[in-house]
Amino acid sequence: MIQSGTVLKVVDNSGARLVRCLKVRKGYKSRYARTGDIVLISVKTLRTKRRDKVKIKKGEMALALIVREKCPSKSFLGDTFSYPETPSVVLLTKQGKFLGTKVFGSVHKIFRRTKFLKITSLCAGLSS
Repeated sequence: MIQSGTVLKVVDNSGARLVRCLKVRKGYKSRYARTGDIVLISVKTLRTKRRDKVKIKKGEMALALIVREKCPSKSFLGDTFSYPETPSVVLLTKQGKFLGTKVFGSVHKIFRRTKFLKITSLCAGLSS
């Protein structure tokens, strides 16, 4: 579960490395976010290579889609899945489109049935 103040890893090629969650944008007074939810983030660190070609600056606020979380969670399909690594996000523009053009690692297959279907074509593979 991800809440305000959680440090998240960015798994796309937008240029950011670590971000901090500022607010969960799920509903009225919601506290926790899960895989597939959108959060408001602030960029904390950038990648070291090619800093002049990054698409986002340090300290900038943006939207992010949660792709992985550490604790096991249950999807609406009935599957239970977990990732043994840090919570990860993909950065979005204000219009809800992906900022990067590539996603590192795999994402869960529940994204096939959401409005973020394009993430399945940007990632390396789908996990069950």
